[in-house]
Amino acid sequence: MAFTAADVKKLREMTNVGMMDCKKALTASEGDMDKAVEWLREKGLAAAAKKSGRIAAEGVVNAVVEDGVGAIVEINAETDFASKSDKFMELVRDVSSVIVKEAPADMDALMACKYPGSDLSIEATLPEKILVIGENIKIRRFERYASGVTVSYVHMGGRIGVLVNMEVEGIAPEAVTTLGKDICMQVASMNPAFCDKSEVSQDTLDKEKEIQMAQMANDPNMASKPESVREKIVMGKMSKFYEENCLMQQDFVKDGSLTVEKHVAAVAKELGGKIKVVKFVRYEKGEGIEKKADDFAAEVAAAAGLNK
Repeated sequence: MAFTAADVKKLREMTNVGMMDCKKALTASEGDMDKAVEWLREKGLAAAAKKSGRIAAEGVVNAVVEDGVGAIVEINAETDFASKSDKFMELVRDVSSVIVKEAPADMDALMACKYPGSDLSIEATLPEKILVIGENIKIRRFERYASGVTVSYVHMGGRIGVLVNMEVEGIAPEAVTTLGKDICMQVASMNPAFCDKSEVSQDTLDKEKEIQMAQMANDPNMASKPESVREKIVMGKMSKFYEENCLMQQDFVKDGSLTVEKHVAAVAKELGGKIKVVKFVRYEKGEGIEKKADDFAAEVAAAAGLNK
């Protein structure tokens, strides 16, 4: 599979590795981006990279809780200017409210829901919103939590949105709001891949072990050690994998002497009940979307008729 200079640039943005090493990785992996990331990790050149691209697109992520129901939605626009407009934010709030109240099962169901204050569906209303706002608009994704206690958090005016869902026994829901906000901020900041280490699949663990073993094989100081010794070292490193990727096993951002799991247990004990963090969702606007890179000079030249 061939690759382009844009692919090399994207890999560099994903891994913070030099251009030449990224080019070598893509050559070795025949242009496969995920395999190139693995190749760089095996060579000890890159830490675990997010599979989603880091190229931003404009828009807003909104997370709300209404009457105990949590909803999070990402809606994209073409420019930051449009996504900050009153009309666009009105659309975001209206769609969020529909998700809470109508419980759509998927995007098709959401688009078929009636737009608030209208007899038209959201799908039929969007063209009018696009005309008024002056840009293409896309409702990209959403999620809804209807059970347990859900807390929402929106960071940097809609750049990141988080919902955290908890099971609570013997404690009033409002008493865990502060805990929920703290965990939301943890998720926003640390971007864990899993809620708890028990959720990590064996395939994921096997792949991580394979990468760690390959790193040692490429390390002159470790390559000479017996494989059994290297395997024991790798197993010891798996706890580090959990600490980096699993919310409950991460160090609590407000108190590094505790894990999130221990902090939740301490709060539950103090409040005289039980608290379990069940799940979370974190959206970052534009993650994984390739944003068109316009050649401004060429555009100006075309407008001025200089390319003829």
